[in-house]
Amino acid sequence: MTLPIAAQSVEQLGGNASILARQRRDHAELDRLMRAYESGRGSREERRRTLKALVQLTFSHAFAEETVLWPVLRRLAPDGEEQTATVESEHQQINDLVTEMERIGADDPRHDVLATEAFALIRQDIRDEEDLLLPRLQESLDRTRLRRLGSAWEAVRRTAPTRPHPVVPRRPPANAVLGVPLSAFDRARDLLPAGSRVPRGRTLVLAGGCLGIAWLLAKGFRRSR
Repeated sequence: MTLPIAAQSVEQLGGNASILARQRRDHAELDRLMRAYESGRGSREERRRTLKALVQLTFSHAFAEETVLWPVLRRLAPDGEEQTATVESEHQQINDLVTEMERIGADDPRHDVLATEAFALIRQDIRDEEDLLLPRLQESLDRTRLRRLGSAWEAVRRTAPTRPHPVVPRRPPANAVLGVPLSAFDRARDLLPAGSRVPRGRTLVLAGGCLGIAWLLAKGFRRSR
């Protein structure tokens, strides 16, 4: 039985470029950001920046998993469908909670209650991935393929959406088709100061434009098959 990812050395994981080592580094950073926010230390602006960084990493990380990693696991592992369905459900719940946090704003008393729920799910997701899913990949792939998978995952993560989008499917190709325009929309919003809220009318116009582009991409994808 393969050891949990947290219990292995970088060398055992296949080196720094391996998908396993890359995932563990992201998970450690997510944990650091959650603990920093929960501590209550720092100014209001500093806590908003911490939460913004946490949200950006959470959703780009999860999108890359769903686009690159979990399809591979479903092909390789007998229980891949069951395992990936569990983490996809966790991702959707996190998506819904953070969407509601953004809707009500940081001044609403429910904001930090929702954050606590979201953080608990993120921590559960990390445990499921490091104890169950990633060891399955390790059992099925050699070091070279783990590094190649890590490079592919990193490339997607760097261009992935950075905000919650509850209506976007959790599996490719639909999530990838929608992710292209939504990533551009998210990264434009990310340039705003932490805590900024785009006027609702402008958000709807921009989101509608992105979804329109996504529809055209999806239509082109179907025709090319």
